[in-house]
Amino acid sequence: MTVKNQQRPMFVTVTAVRRLSEQMARITLAGDEVANFAYAGPDHLARVFFPVAEDFRLPVTEDWWPELQAMPAEHRPVMRNYTVRRIDHESGELDIDFVLHGDSGPASAWACAATPGDRIGVLSDRSEYQPADADWQLLVGDETAVPAVAGILESLAPGTQATVLLEVAESFARIELTIPAGAEVSWLNRGTARGGAVIEALRSSTFPEGKPYAWVAGESSLATSIRRYLVNERGIDKKHIYFCGYWRANRPAYD
Repeated sequence: MTVKNQQRPMFVTVTAVRRLSEQMARITLAGDEVANFAYAGPDHLARVFFPVAEDFRLPVTEDWWPELQAMPAEHRPVMRNYTVRRIDHESGELDIDFVLHGDSGPASAWACAATPGDRIGVLSDRSEYQPADADWQLLVGDETAVPAVAGILESLAPGTQATVLLEVAESFARIELTIPAGAEVSWLNRGTARGGAVIEALRSSTFPEGKPYAWVAGESSLATSIRRYLVNERGIDKKHIYFCGYWRANRPAYD
C-alpha cells in the first residue's frame, strides 16, 4: 500500500477507549484519510487538535498554521503533540495513549471523557528515533514518554543492548511492556528534582563498550538535565543524543 504524506489536518473519530491503568488510556481513532498519514518510526509524533466548541473546525490547507491562527478564538481548536502508539493504514486506524491527570489540561480533560463517536483532528509530524549503527542504546523518559519507549522497545531486534530508565510519580501504575532480549527496563520513583532519580541510577552504572545512542524525552527539565549529565559527566558526544522536552511543569499551556 502506498502511503501519501498528507500535510494538512484530518478528522478522526474515536472507535474504542481502553484503560491501560487508572492513569493511562489507549484511544483508537479512525478515519478515511488515515491511509495518507505518513508514519516514520516508533516515536512518531502527531499534532492533535481538540475541539473547543460544538462547531469543530480544522485548517483545510497545507498552510495550516497561519490558517489555525486566523480562526476566531471561540472556534480555534487546542493543539498538543502526542505519540502515535500504533497505526494501521489498511484499516484507517491509529492508537494514541494518553496520560490522564483530570481536567488540569485540555488534552487530559478530553481523554478522560472520550467515548466512541467523538471527533478530534490529527496531523502527521515526525519521528526522531535514529539509532543508526549504535552498539548500545539508552532510553530515558517520564510518564509522557512511556508510549514512545514502548514502541521503541517493540521495534528493537532481539539482542540489541538497551538500558531503559523510566522516571515516574510513585502513584503511576506501571504498564506492561514488551521487553526484547538484550533490553533492561527500570522504573524509578521520581524525587523532588525531575531527572534526579535517573542521574542517580546512571552514576552507579557502567556503560557498555562501543558507540552509544541516547534517546531522552519527557518534561523539559528532565530532558535537559539528562543530556547535560551525559555530555559533561559521561563524555557522550552530543551528536549521539536525541532529547526533547515534551512539556513543562507548572505551565498549563503544555498540559
